[in-house]
Amino acid sequence: MPEGHETGGRLPTTIDTTTPHEARFYDYWLGGVDNYPADRRLGDEIAAHIPGIRSMAQANRAFLGRTVRYAITDLGITQFLDIGTGLPTARNTHQVAQEVNPAARIVYVDKDPLVLAHARALMKSTPEGRTTFIHADLREPESILRDPELTRTLDMDRPIGIMLISVLMYFRDSDGIHDIVARFLDAVPPGSSLAVSHATADFNTRGAQRAAEAAERSGITMITRNRTETEKFFAGTHLLAPGVTTLEEWHPELAEVPLFDVEPHTGPAWAWCGMGRKP
Repeated sequence: MPEGHETGGRLPTTIDTTTPHEARFYDYWLGGVDNYPADRRLGDEIAAHIPGIRSMAQANRAFLGRTVRYAITDLGITQFLDIGTGLPTARNTHQVAQEVNPAARIVYVDKDPLVLAHARALMKSTPEGRTTFIHADLREPESILRDPELTRTLDMDRPIGIMLISVLMYFRDSDGIHDIVARFLDAVPPGSSLAVSHATADFNTRGAQRAAEAAERSGITMITRNRTETEKFFAGTHLLAPGVTTLEEWHPELAEVPLFDVEPHTGPAWAWCGMGRKP
């Protein structure tokens, strides 16, 4: 089994433990062990402004699982492109997908060298299916779409589920993020889906702003978008019911038993989410 495929050769392959990283403080919130003091410090600082962040992170992870199950059972999609994968944890995309359909195929993409180091865990597959990992950056969609590992794993003539779970918040509009999302949608055939979750300040403006400022001080862009702004990412798709909604309200009938022990949180997670289908 290969360790993962690198695209472009420009991404770092060494791990800087002195500065926090998005994947690692998210791992910390989920109770993982692949994080360092800098990640935990920032994670705790953000948690001071968003006290329920750990349960919100769990709600976001649970949304990922529901979108995968919905794509397979309701849309007939058995291939997934998971961009901004993050560190392996419970119920990764391939685990959920291949439990429902053992022949499912998944390509993971992430720029973090620590995720690259854990690529073997992400690429465990059923004999009938296939999973692989590409070390690449969402900012360079062509490098992902032209990667031979992607075309070896996914049939670009059949519908693909694009997963952008809590990754778009790390890009400003000026980064051309809407054009990047549109480029991925252009590359997949009709019947493909797009799943998005995105942090918002709509439920607590002050807390979300202070959390974003803490991230910015650590060199991490963290953009909140409102419901209307989140809906814009689904341009070119048919937005599926129930539309852009809270994490908890998106097809709760598909929920599994909670994955992690975290402190209880009342009220919605501070995020919008949804799924669109390319006509």
